Amino acid sequence: MTRPQLVDFTKRVERLRSEMRRANQENLLVTSPHNVTYLTGFTGEDSFLFVTQDSDFLLSDARYDQQIGEECPGLELVLRPSNMPIIDAAAKELSSRACRRVWVEALTTTLAQWERLNELMRNTELQSSRGLIERLRERKDAAELAAIERAIDMAQRSFTAVKSMLHPEQTEKQVADALEQHIRQLGGAGAAFKTIVGVGPRAALPHGRPSAIKLGASGFVLIDWGANENLYLSDLTRIVITGRVSPKLEKIYRVVLDAQLTAIEAIKPGVLMSDVDAAARRVIDGAGFGKKFTHGLGHSFGLQIHETVRLARGQDRPLEPDMVVTVEPGIYLPDFGGVRIEDDVLVTKQGHRVLSSLPKSWEECKNF
Repeated sequence: MTRPQLVDFTKRVERLRSEMRRANQENLLVTSPHNVTYLTGFTGEDSFLFVTQDSDFLLSDARYDQQIGEECPGLELVLRPSNMPIIDAAAKELSSRACRRVWVEALTTTLAQWERLNELMRNTELQSSRGLIERLRERKDAAELAAIERAIDMAQRSFTAVKSMLHPEQTEKQVADALEQHIRQLGGAGAAFKTIVGVGPRAALPHGRPSAIKLGASGFVLIDWGANENLYLSDLTRIVITGRVSPKLEKIYRVVLDAQLTAIEAIKPGVLMSDVDAAARRVIDGAGFGKKFTHGLGHSFGLQIHETVRLARGQDRPLEPDMVVTVEPGIYLPDFGGVRIEDDVLVTKQGHRVLSSLPKSWEECKNF
Protein backbone atom coordinates (compact mmCIF):
# COMPACT_ATOMS: atom_id res chain seq x y z
CA MET A 1 0.00 0.00 0.00
CA THR A 2 1.46 3.37 -0.95
CA ARG A 3 1.52 6.41 1.31
CA PRO A 4 -1.74 8.39 0.74
CA GLN A 5 -0.97 11.64 -1.05
CA LEU A 6 -3.66 13.63 0.71
CA VAL A 7 -2.36 12.96 4.23
CA ASP A 8 0.07 15.39 5.86
CA PHE A 9 1.67 13.13 8.48
CA THR A 10 4.17 15.84 9.41
CA LYS A 11 1.26 18.08 10.40
CA ARG A 12 -0.22 15.31 12.55
CA VAL A 13 3.08 14.83 14.39
CA GLU A 14 3.37 18.59 14.93
CA ARG A 15 -0.11 18.63 16.42
CA LEU A 16 0.99 15.84 18.73
CA ARG A 17 4.08 17.82 19.76
CA SER A 18 1.85 20.76 20.66
CA GLU A 19 -0.30 18.49 22.82
CA MET A 20 2.83 17.01 24.40
CA ARG A 21 4.03 20.50 25.35
CA ARG A 22 0.66 21.32 26.88
CA ALA A 23 0.79 18.07 28.87
CA ASN A 24 4.46 18.58 29.84
CA GLN A 25 5.42 15.34 28.14
CA GLU A 26 8.91 15.67 26.72
CA ASN A 27 9.26 12.29 24.99
CA LEU A 28 6.55 9.83 24.03
CA LEU A 29 6.82 6.14 23.19
CA VAL A 30 3.83 5.26 20.98
CA THR A 31 2.96 1.57 21.28
CA SER A 32 -0.58 1.57 19.83
CA PRO A 33 -0.51 0.20 16.25
CA HIS A 34 -3.44 2.45 15.31
CA ASN A 35 -1.65 5.51 16.66
CA VAL A 36 1.52 4.56 14.79
CA THR A 37 -0.52 4.31 11.59
CA TYR A 38 -2.23 7.64 12.26
CA LEU A 39 1.05 9.46 12.76
CA THR A 40 3.17 7.82 10.05
CA GLY A 41 1.02 5.98 7.50
CA PHE A 42 2.78 2.70 8.31
CA THR A 43 0.30 -0.18 8.12
CA GLY A 44 2.43 -3.05 9.40
CA GLU A 45 2.63 -4.56 12.86
CA ASP A 46 5.06 -4.95 15.77
CA SER A 47 6.44 -1.42 15.56
CA PHE A 48 6.76 1.51 17.97
CA LEU A 49 7.13 5.22 17.27
CA PHE A 50 9.23 7.51 19.47
CA VAL A 51 8.45 11.23 19.35
CA THR A 52 10.40 14.09 20.94
CA GLN A 53 10.08 17.83 20.44
CA ASP A 54 12.63 17.83 17.64
CA SER A 55 12.76 14.31 16.21
CA ASP A 56 10.95 11.02 15.78
CA PHE A 57 11.84 7.52 14.66
CA LEU A 58 10.04 4.27 13.91
CA LEU A 59 11.28 1.13 15.63
CA SER A 60 10.51 -1.96 13.56
CA ASP A 61 12.23 -5.01 12.06
CA ALA A 62 13.60 -6.15 8.71
CA ARG A 63 10.31 -7.70 7.58
CA TYR A 64 8.97 -4.18 7.06
CA ASP A 65 12.09 -2.43 5.72
CA GLN A 66 10.80 -2.07 2.15
CA GLN A 67 7.20 -1.40 3.23
CA ILE A 68 8.28 1.41 5.53
CA GLY A 69 10.37 2.92 2.75
CA GLU A 70 7.30 2.97 0.50
CA GLU A 71 4.73 4.09 3.08
CA CYS A 72 6.88 6.44 5.17
CA PRO A 73 9.59 8.01 3.00
CA GLY A 74 11.90 10.23 4.98
CA LEU A 75 10.96 8.79 8.38
CA GLU A 76 13.96 7.78 10.50
CA LEU A 77 13.95 4.00 10.89
CA VAL A 78 15.61 1.84 13.53
CA LEU A 79 15.54 -1.89 12.76
CA ARG A 80 15.83 -4.29 15.68
CA PRO A 81 17.57 -7.68 15.40
CA SER A 82 15.14 -10.51 14.73
CA ASN A 83 16.12 -12.23 17.99
CA MET A 84 15.52 -9.14 20.16
CA PRO A 85 12.05 -8.45 21.60
CA ILE A 86 10.72 -5.06 20.56
CA ILE A 87 10.55 -3.82 24.16
CA ASP A 88 14.26 -4.66 24.65
CA ALA A 89 15.10 -2.87 21.41
CA ALA A 90 13.12 0.16 22.55
CA ALA A 91 14.96 0.23 25.87
CA LYS A 92 18.33 -0.03 24.13
CA GLU A 93 17.57 2.76 21.65
CA LEU A 94 16.04 5.12 24.19
CA SER A 95 18.92 4.55 26.60
CA SER A 96 21.38 5.46 23.86
CA ARG A 97 19.59 8.79 23.48
CA ALA A 98 20.00 9.58 27.17
CA CYS A 99 16.37 10.46 27.82
CA ARG A 100 15.92 11.52 31.45
CA ARG A 101 12.17 10.89 31.34
CA VAL A 102 9.97 8.98 28.88
CA TRP A 103 6.17 8.89 28.69
CA VAL A 104 4.75 5.55 27.54
CA GLU A 105 1.25 4.88 26.17
CA ALA A 106 -0.40 3.12 29.07
CA LEU A 107 -3.46 1.73 27.27
CA THR A 108 -1.45 -0.42 24.83
CA THR A 109 1.72 -1.24 26.80
CA THR A 110 1.46 -4.45 28.78
CA LEU A 111 2.50 -4.66 32.41
CA ALA A 112 5.25 -7.08 31.40
CA GLN A 113 6.58 -4.58 28.85
CA TRP A 114 6.46 -1.74 31.39
CA GLU A 115 8.36 -3.81 33.95
CA ARG A 116 10.94 -4.77 31.32
CA LEU A 117 11.50 -1.11 30.37
CA ASN A 118 11.96 -0.25 34.04
CA GLU A 119 14.44 -3.07 34.42
CA LEU A 120 16.52 -2.08 31.38
CA MET A 121 16.28 1.72 31.75
CA ARG A 122 17.21 2.29 35.37
CA ASN A 123 18.49 5.81 34.67
CA THR A 124 15.25 6.86 32.97
CA GLU A 125 11.99 7.76 34.70
CA LEU A 126 8.93 6.20 33.04
CA GLN A 127 5.65 8.08 33.09
CA SER A 128 2.19 6.97 31.97
CA SER A 129 0.54 8.73 29.00
CA ARG A 130 -3.16 8.23 28.33
CA GLY A 131 -5.31 9.31 25.41
CA LEU A 132 -3.04 12.01 23.98
CA ILE A 133 -3.16 10.75 20.38
CA GLU A 134 -6.66 9.32 20.69
CA ARG A 135 -7.93 12.83 21.42
CA LEU A 136 -6.21 14.12 18.29
CA ARG A 137 -7.92 11.37 16.31
CA GLU A 138 -11.36 12.52 17.45
CA ARG A 139 -11.46 15.26 14.80
CA LYS A 140 -11.03 13.80 11.32
CA ASP A 141 -9.04 15.58 8.64
CA ALA A 142 -10.03 15.69 4.97
CA ALA A 143 -8.22 12.47 4.07
CA GLU A 144 -9.85 10.60 6.94
CA LEU A 145 -13.31 11.85 6.07
CA ALA A 146 -12.83 10.77 2.45
CA ALA A 147 -11.77 7.29 3.58
CA ILE A 148 -14.72 6.99 5.97
CA GLU A 149 -17.12 8.00 3.22
CA ARG A 150 -15.61 5.34 0.95
CA ALA A 151 -16.12 2.78 3.72
CA ILE A 152 -19.74 3.88 4.11
CA ASP A 153 -20.29 3.63 0.36
CA MET A 154 -18.85 0.10 0.32
CA ALA A 155 -21.07 -0.94 3.20
CA GLN A 156 -24.21 0.52 1.63
CA ARG A 157 -23.59 -0.98 -1.80
CA SER A 158 -22.90 -4.37 -0.25
CA PHE A 159 -26.06 -4.22 1.84
CA THR A 160 -28.18 -3.22 -1.15
CA ALA A 161 -26.81 -6.15 -3.17
CA VAL A 162 -27.25 -8.70 -0.40
CA LYS A 163 -30.70 -7.43 0.59
CA SER A 164 -31.94 -7.95 -2.97
CA MET A 165 -30.91 -11.62 -2.81
CA LEU A 166 -32.22 -12.57 0.64
CA HIS A 167 -34.41 -15.67 0.79
CA PRO A 168 -36.05 -17.68 3.61
CA GLU A 169 -33.54 -20.55 3.45
CA GLN A 170 -30.52 -18.34 4.09
CA THR A 171 -28.94 -18.53 7.52
CA GLU A 172 -27.77 -15.60 9.60
CA LYS A 173 -24.17 -16.65 8.98
CA GLN A 174 -24.67 -16.85 5.22
CA VAL A 175 -25.99 -13.28 5.22
CA ALA A 176 -22.96 -12.08 7.20
CA ASP A 177 -20.58 -13.93 4.89
CA ALA A 178 -22.28 -12.51 1.79
CA LEU A 179 -21.90 -8.96 3.09
CA GLU A 180 -18.18 -9.41 3.69
CA GLN A 181 -17.71 -11.02 0.28
CA HIS A 182 -19.37 -8.06 -1.44
CA ILE A 183 -17.22 -5.60 0.51
CA ARG A 184 -14.10 -7.42 -0.67
CA GLN A 185 -15.36 -7.43 -4.25
CA LEU A 186 -15.69 -3.65 -4.01
CA GLY A 187 -12.04 -3.34 -3.00
CA GLY A 188 -12.38 -3.26 0.77
CA ALA A 189 -10.34 -5.29 3.24
CA GLY A 190 -13.48 -6.97 4.59
CA ALA A 191 -15.91 -6.38 7.41
CA ALA A 192 -15.22 -3.55 9.86
CA PHE A 193 -16.11 -5.85 12.78
CA LYS A 194 -17.90 -9.15 13.34
CA THR A 195 -21.18 -8.63 11.51
CA ILE A 196 -24.31 -8.96 13.63
CA VAL A 197 -27.30 -10.74 12.07
CA GLY A 198 -30.26 -11.54 14.32
CA VAL A 199 -33.48 -13.15 13.11
CA GLY A 200 -36.67 -12.43 15.08
CA PRO A 201 -36.13 -12.94 18.83
CA ARG A 202 -32.35 -12.98 18.30
CA ALA A 203 -32.57 -9.33 17.25
CA ALA A 204 -32.96 -8.61 20.97
CA LEU A 205 -29.26 -9.46 21.39
CA PRO A 206 -27.43 -6.16 20.74
CA HIS A 207 -24.23 -8.06 19.91
CA GLY A 208 -25.60 -11.39 18.78
CA ARG A 209 -23.33 -13.46 16.56
CA PRO A 210 -24.65 -14.99 13.31
CA SER A 211 -25.92 -18.53 13.71
CA ALA A 212 -27.42 -21.31 11.58
CA ILE A 213 -30.95 -19.98 12.13
CA LYS A 214 -32.71 -19.29 8.81
CA LEU A 215 -34.34 -16.02 7.82
CA GLY A 216 -37.62 -17.85 7.32
CA ALA A 217 -37.80 -18.59 11.05
CA SER A 218 -39.25 -15.12 11.61
CA GLY A 219 -40.63 -12.17 9.72
CA PHE A 220 -37.74 -9.79 10.31
CA VAL A 221 -33.97 -9.61 10.76
CA LEU A 222 -31.58 -7.06 12.28
CA ILE A 223 -28.29 -6.53 10.43
CA ASP A 224 -25.43 -4.51 11.93
CA TRP A 225 -22.41 -4.36 9.62
CA GLY A 226 -19.65 -2.14 8.32
CA ALA A 227 -16.84 -2.06 5.77
CA ASN A 228 -13.10 -1.85 6.25
CA GLU A 229 -11.88 0.40 3.46
CA ASN A 230 -8.32 -0.96 4.10
CA LEU A 231 -7.76 1.39 7.03
CA TYR A 232 -10.94 3.31 7.88
CA LEU A 233 -14.25 1.82 8.90
CA SER A 234 -18.01 2.32 8.77
CA ASP A 235 -20.85 1.13 11.00
CA LEU A 236 -24.54 0.80 10.05
CA THR A 237 -27.65 -1.07 11.22
CA ARG A 238 -30.94 -1.77 9.48
CA ILE A 239 -34.04 -3.88 10.05
CA VAL A 240 -35.28 -5.91 7.08
CA ILE A 241 -38.87 -7.17 7.03
CA THR A 242 -38.82 -10.61 5.44
CA GLY A 243 -42.35 -11.84 6.16
CA ARG A 244 -45.41 -11.24 8.28
CA VAL A 245 -44.78 -9.28 11.48
CA SER A 246 -46.95 -8.08 14.34
CA PRO A 247 -48.18 -4.49 14.69
CA LYS A 248 -46.01 -4.37 17.83
CA LEU A 249 -42.85 -4.46 15.73
CA GLU A 250 -44.04 -1.57 13.60
CA LYS A 251 -44.82 0.45 16.73
CA ILE A 252 -41.37 -0.18 18.18
CA TYR A 253 -39.69 0.58 14.87
CA ARG A 254 -41.42 3.94 14.54
CA VAL A 255 -40.41 4.87 18.11
CA VAL A 256 -36.77 4.01 17.43
CA LEU A 257 -36.76 5.89 14.14
CA ASP A 258 -38.30 8.95 15.82
CA ALA A 259 -35.65 8.75 18.55
CA GLN A 260 -32.86 8.51 16.01
CA LEU A 261 -34.07 11.42 13.90
CA THR A 262 -34.56 13.54 17.04
CA ALA A 263 -31.03 12.79 18.22
CA ILE A 264 -29.48 13.51 14.83
CA GLU A 265 -31.25 16.86 14.74
CA ALA A 266 -29.64 17.73 18.11
CA ILE A 267 -26.09 17.23 16.82
CA LYS A 268 -24.04 20.39 16.41
CA PRO A 269 -20.80 21.84 17.81
CA GLY A 270 -20.97 22.76 21.49
CA VAL A 271 -23.81 20.38 22.36
CA LEU A 272 -22.88 17.98 25.13
CA MET A 273 -22.52 14.37 24.05
CA SER A 274 -24.79 13.33 26.92
CA ASP A 275 -27.49 15.74 25.70
CA VAL A 276 -27.63 14.04 22.30
CA ASP A 277 -28.09 10.70 24.06
CA ALA A 278 -30.78 12.28 26.24
CA ALA A 279 -32.68 13.55 23.19
CA ALA A 280 -33.13 10.00 21.91
CA ARG A 281 -33.79 8.61 25.37
CA ARG A 282 -36.65 11.05 26.00
CA VAL A 283 -38.50 9.74 22.93
CA ILE A 284 -38.04 6.12 23.94
CA ASP A 285 -38.89 6.84 27.59
CA GLY A 286 -42.02 8.67 26.50
CA ALA A 287 -43.17 5.62 24.58
CA GLY A 288 -42.74 3.41 27.65
CA PHE A 289 -39.64 1.52 26.51
CA GLY A 290 -36.96 3.40 28.47
CA LYS A 291 -35.69 0.34 30.34
CA LYS A 292 -35.34 -1.52 27.04
CA PHE A 293 -32.81 0.94 25.60
CA THR A 294 -29.81 -0.66 27.25
CA HIS A 295 -26.74 1.00 25.69
CA GLY A 296 -25.38 4.42 24.82
CA LEU A 297 -26.66 6.20 21.74
CA GLY A 298 -23.46 6.10 19.74
CA HIS A 299 -19.69 6.35 19.47
CA SER A 300 -16.97 7.75 17.27
CA PHE A 301 -15.06 5.55 14.84
CA GLY A 302 -12.32 5.74 12.23
CA LEU A 303 -9.22 3.56 12.35
CA GLN A 304 -11.06 1.65 15.10
CA ILE A 305 -14.74 0.88 15.33
CA HIS A 306 -15.03 2.25 18.88
CA GLU A 307 -12.99 5.37 19.52
CA THR A 308 -13.08 7.85 22.39
CA VAL A 309 -16.17 9.98 21.69
CA ARG A 310 -19.29 8.51 23.26
CA LEU A 311 -22.88 9.69 22.99
CA ALA A 312 -23.99 8.41 26.36
CA ARG A 313 -25.03 9.35 29.86
CA GLY A 314 -22.30 11.05 31.84
CA GLN A 315 -20.36 12.16 28.76
CA ASP A 316 -20.45 15.88 29.51
CA ARG A 317 -18.05 16.97 26.81
CA PRO A 318 -19.08 19.18 23.89
CA LEU A 319 -19.16 17.93 20.34
CA GLU A 320 -16.61 19.53 18.00
CA PRO A 321 -16.54 20.00 14.23
CA ASP A 322 -15.11 17.07 12.25
CA MET A 323 -16.08 14.44 14.80
CA VAL A 324 -17.81 11.43 13.21
CA VAL A 325 -20.25 9.44 15.33
CA THR A 326 -22.81 6.68 15.05
CA VAL A 327 -26.39 7.35 16.12
CA GLU A 328 -27.97 4.00 16.99
CA PRO A 329 -30.88 3.94 19.45
CA GLY A 330 -32.47 0.57 20.10
CA ILE A 331 -35.28 -1.21 21.90
CA TYR A 332 -34.75 -4.87 22.87
CA LEU A 333 -37.53 -7.14 24.10
CA PRO A 334 -36.47 -10.66 25.16
CA ASP A 335 -38.33 -13.48 23.38
CA PHE A 336 -39.80 -10.98 20.92
CA GLY A 337 -36.93 -9.22 19.18
CA GLY A 338 -35.23 -5.89 18.91
CA VAL A 339 -34.99 -2.84 16.70
CA ARG A 340 -31.88 -0.74 16.18
CA ILE A 341 -31.38 1.87 13.47
CA GLU A 342 -27.86 3.21 12.94
CA ASP A 343 -26.36 5.90 10.74
CA ASP A 344 -23.00 7.66 10.59
CA VAL A 345 -23.02 11.42 11.22
CA LEU A 346 -20.39 14.14 10.78
CA VAL A 347 -20.39 17.14 13.10
CA THR A 348 -19.93 20.22 10.90
CA LYS A 349 -19.16 23.84 11.80
CA GLN A 350 -22.83 24.75 11.40
CA GLY A 351 -24.48 21.54 12.58
CA HIS A 352 -24.23 18.05 11.15
CA ARG A 353 -24.27 16.00 7.97
CA VAL A 354 -25.58 12.44 7.78
CA LEU A 355 -22.97 10.49 5.82
CA SER A 356 -25.05 7.34 5.28
CA SER A 357 -28.11 7.28 3.06
CA LEU A 358 -29.76 3.86 3.08
CA PRO A 359 -33.58 4.04 3.21
CA LYS A 360 -35.05 3.52 6.68
CA SER A 361 -38.76 4.32 6.66
CA TRP A 362 -41.00 1.47 7.82
CA GLU A 363 -42.30 0.96 4.31
CA GLU A 364 -38.77 0.76 2.89
CA CYS A 365 -37.75 -2.00 5.32
CA LYS A 366 -39.88 -4.61 3.56
CA ASN A 367 -38.11 -7.15 1.39
CA PHE A 368 -39.84 -10.44 0.58
